[in-house]
Amino acid sequence: MAGKNITVRYFASIREAVGQDSEAFTTQAATVGALRQELIARGAPWAECLAEGRAVRMAVNQLMARTDAPLAEGAEVAFFPPVTGG
Repeated sequence: MAGKNITVRYFASIREAVGQDSEAFTTQAATVGALRQELIARGAPWAECLAEGRAVRMAVNQLMARTDAPLAEGAEVAFFPPVTGG
């Protein structure tokens, strides 16, 4: 089964941890949550900053998304820490 070509973007502390702000990525994942698991499986540093239990917000095509949000060819998925007020 062919994968979907997507763009993954990282923001704030997640960007600092993975050392890049975006990457082209081919995924077999059907949902945002499955993509997160695929990235975690790469090992460090993704495993640490995207780990289950870590507060990570996700967006698909610039719209906030839950873990069950579907992924389509050409999607842009963003991962970022929660924004705190102050």
